[in-house]
Amino acid sequence: MLARFDIAPDQIDRVVAVFYAAIRRHEVLGPVFARHVTDWPEHEEKIARFWRKAILYEPVYDGNPMRVHMAAGDVRPEHFAQWLALFDETLRRTLPPEPAAGWSALAHRIGRGLRMGVEDLRSPQPGPPVLR
Repeated sequence: MLARFDIAPDQIDRVVAVFYAAIRRHEVLGPVFARHVTDWPEHEEKIARFWRKAILYEPVYDGNPMRVHMAAGDVRPEHFAQWLALFDETLRRTLPPEPAAGWSALAHRIGRGLRMGVEDLRSPQPGPPVLR
């Protein structure tokens, strides 16, 4: 299976490292992550495996990001826009334009799904879901 876009595993590792260095300095997101991440190198390796699976289709990640974000309890829907803005900035600074754009589109698609899950958890609608 071909990768979603042209990128090497070491580039994924670099983006993840640069991004999480920025997260730790971020005034809103930094404290949220600090409450949940106790081992930054381990977290970064896990997230790099997530992206290698999502982009390169390597079978190296087995987790459930939706469950993790929903279980955290302090992840808010508005955090995703800030996370994506910081991630896009990291991609633009770290990668050539084409892989940066491809990865950004994928991150935004994943982010929309996670944000919707968190929104649903925060404001459940009464009754059964409307499926049409």
